[in-house]
Amino acid sequence: MARFVQEGEAIDHTPSSALVAGKIVVLGSVGIGIAQTAIAANVKGSLIVDGVIEHAKASGAVTAFAKVYYDSTNDVLTTTSSGNTLAGYAVQAQASGDATATIKLMKA
Repeated sequence: MARFVQEGEAIDHTPSSALVAGKIVVLGSVGIGIAQTAIAANVKGSLIVDGVIEHAKASGAVTAFAKVYYDSTNDVLTTTSSGNTLAGYAVQAQASGDATATIKLMKA
């Protein structure tokens, strides 16, 4: 029988190395989570997996509602899918010169 565990806007996570608040964590192939607060290595903390975030983006324009991916090598959001993890979709258009993108996270 199933047992309710938690709402799901945030999930428990125990990182192998310390995370600063706001650090993006790749969750396998299903998406990303963001450290809600600093989390020490090997200590359970909380990752946000639902909501709207703003983060640095790669150069290039982003159209509203375009799929957005996380490039963990460069720690930026991008519209390039190859080699990156689906993060969510843009909630507004961003010009090529904009430093950040605002996205709705895909629930992991």
